[in-house]
Amino acid sequence: MGGGYALSSAFDSKAGQMIMVSLLLMAGSFYLGTIFGNNAPIYVSQNSSNSSSSSSSLPVSGTSTFTNKVALTYRKTPLSIPESGMNVCPITYNEYIPCHDPKYVKTLLPVLDVSRREDLERHCPPPEKRLFCLVPPPADYKLPIRWPTSRDYVWRSNVNHTHLAEVKGGQNWVHEKDQLWWFPGGGTHFKHGAPEYIQRLGNMMTNETGDLRSAGVYQVLDVGCGVASFSAYLLPLDIQTMSFAPKDGHENQIQFALERGIGAMIAALATKQLPYPTSSFEMVHCSRCRVDWHENDGILLKEVNRLLRPNGYFVYSAPPAYRKDKDYPLIWDKLVNLTTAMCWKLIARKVQTAIWIKEENPSCLMQNVDLKLINSCDAVDDSKPSWKTPLGNCVQISTQTNSQNLPPRPERLSVYSESLSRIGISQEEFTSDTIFWQKQIRNYLKLMNVSMTEIRNVMDMNAFCGGFAVALNSLPFWVMNIVPMSMKNTLSAIYDRGLLGAFHDWCEPISAYPRSYDLLHANHLFSHYGNNGEVCSLEDLMLEMDRIIRPQGFIIIRDEESITSRIRDLAPKFLWDVELHSLKNKEKKMETVLIGRKKFWAIV
Repeated sequence: MGGGYALSSAFDSKAGQMIMVSLLLMAGSFYLGTIFGNNAPIYVSQNSSNSSSSSSSLPVSGTSTFTNKVALTYRKTPLSIPESGMNVCPITYNEYIPCHDPKYVKTLLPVLDVSRREDLERHCPPPEKRLFCLVPPPADYKLPIRWPTSRDYVWRSNVNHTHLAEVKGGQNWVHEKDQLWWFPGGGTHFKHGAPEYIQRLGNMMTNETGDLRSAGVYQVLDVGCGVASFSAYLLPLDIQTMSFAPKDGHENQIQFALERGIGAMIAALATKQLPYPTSSFEMVHCSRCRVDWHENDGILLKEVNRLLRPNGYFVYSAPPAYRKDKDYPLIWDKLVNLTTAMCWKLIARKVQTAIWIKEENPSCLMQNVDLKLINSCDAVDDSKPSWKTPLGNCVQISTQTNSQNLPPRPERLSVYSESLSRIGISQEEFTSDTIFWQKQIRNYLKLMNVSMTEIRNVMDMNAFCGGFAVALNSLPFWVMNIVPMSMKNTLSAIYDRGLLGAFHDWCEPISAYPRSYDLLHANHLFSHYGNNGEVCSLEDLMLEMDRIIRPQGFIIIRDEESITSRIRDLAPKFLWDVELHSLKNKEKKMETVLIGRKKFWAIV
């Protein structure tokens, strides 16, 4: 397909006039201006060291330049930011993910267990090998198409990779449509569309009497999610899905998902626990997810067992579930033996899919331990985060049969989790936190003066009990709730509220592509880390926020006045526009709130 077509020519005729009108309006809105000024990008020349010499190369009249220099810069101690502003990484680093850098991982291969795909896990370089420059957007980057149109269409230039379209186009993952990528809603095992597949799964779980919600499914973990179309089509059922996939041969699948406005993260099932709490999901889904569940004594299935709630489902759509050639029958027999040892029950097997249920049956597990069919885990402290924890070749046996009975969403949003009482957070504190964030969201939206279409992907970088995300629930946003691993495990309570999130250590870069989020919220995050200059200084956190926020994205920082003042002073060097405001904190005292917006800039 050649370039130069009118915008409407990029659409399939079935898309309809409403989608075309919506996109045309959005394209026009890119240049309407915002509370922080014009949406037109500002530029720097790759071959110039100052703004005056680069001004002649500007492709658009009336745009401005900035003084930041393009220079590949690594982190040094002590940290120093040039007077001209943070250096800008060369454009070849526009997809830089520090802890998933192929060049660095290649140096580690001799000491990694590649047979278990340890190479796909997080491997963060030491500070001196991390880039200390602003990650630029790719050439011809455009402000993202807004939700809900973005579910089906994104700008081609924003994720300019053709491999998935070439190898998965026949399965309707993604197709090229002139200036756009089009996502028809297909997948490897649902090339005719996710809605039919989702309904089929509900029928299989309920003996043809209902859907996934009536089967008790409200939170799903999608393993090897591709471009996350499965998750996208669960949203109408108000089913929240944590989608993940590694950064592997299916290049940029998570980047596609986030560009579409669908919650997803880079992760791999290999040698360590996933960064989610125990008993967080009613369903774990694998559709050709490229995971060898039968290998290594089923250790990866035991991780699924950890993550599933009692009476949760494991959905497996892959050749061993239906094919009788090659080694598939042997693999299937191993899966049956492993799941039987964990006391899972196979409840359905048809149309290329098998479904097990994790029954709450401690007596069965103890019997299988006695028969040496499976190992029992030692008691674990659930108050500690699942972060860089080695996988255990065992199952946890709970003698408590009265696990908390959670209501469906949206009632689940108000649940006070029993896990909070175990770590000293009372119901009164929980309720107060919920009310507080309801008020703060109203204040934020008023101060930001933002259209609801400008925000879709949100991250709460220090989520506590998830009150911030609950306050946003009625808006067309999704929220990634991050609980720092150096804090108590409140993420279990966040999942018990029907929300999603992950553990993370903000002394390291997060497993996300650049330009993934429209809004970052950091409530007393900087003061928690105490400006540890060795690995996580204030400047390091600002740089990581800049990497994952989209151009024109919003940044909200609540913290001590000395911290917000320092960020205000540094913000121009990071090409942020910021304002300081005063709002009441939980103790009814005034505290400083910084609201910033990342400029839309580009290298020419």
